[in-house]
Amino acid sequence: MTETYDPHRTAVLLVDPYNDFLSEGGKAWPRLEPMAAETGLLDHLRCVVASARQSGVRVVFVPHRRWEPGDYETWDHPNPTQQKIQERHTFARGTWGGQFHPDFQPQAGDVVTQEHWGQSGFANTDLDLQLKQHGITHVVVIGLLANTCIESTGRFAMELGYHVTLVLDATAAFLPEEMHAAHELNGPTYAHAIVTTDELTAAFKGAQG
Repeated sequence: MTETYDPHRTAVLLVDPYNDFLSEGGKAWPRLEPMAAETGLLDHLRCVVASARQSGVRVVFVPHRRWEPGDYETWDHPNPTQQKIQERHTFARGTWGGQFHPDFQPQAGDVVTQEHWGQSGFANTDLDLQLKQHGITHVVVIGLLANTCIESTGRFAMELGYHVTLVLDATAAFLPEEMHAAHELNGPTYAHAIVTTDELTAAFKGAQG
């Protein structure tokens, strides 16, 4: 791996680390669990976040809209994912499922951005503003789902001029085909680096040293 990361100009974007996705009993966990287990998702997320904090890389939480009664009911054209959220009340505000996984709680120095309604963490939020105000030029995108919010956030970041890194084993999707499309087909069209957790943390450690 040849990429280098200046800790002062790099941020890890942790997308949608909700209990409904990542915890036993979460609404989406049964669908995600097989791919999460195959990739070692939870351990790799923990590793990336811990390495970032140890290296002085900023951690930015990029949360999805937490469902509230009335959401999408009067919209002209909610997308299929929003329709499913409306039906299942995924990430409902004020519920356990709409809380961050206990291993991924904001700490001092972290940033929690405004919630995104769709799939991009940038669209209609303050993410770009927060990154620019903190001098960030390089973003590392991890979390969920690989073929929706991760891809949309990473692609939008590229369009805004950021250097984008995808971490193959620090994300997951519901199906192997979705992972393949996100990483093998679509990722190379916008990501500047596609790495494993081990490669990324080694780069972080090298930058720190």
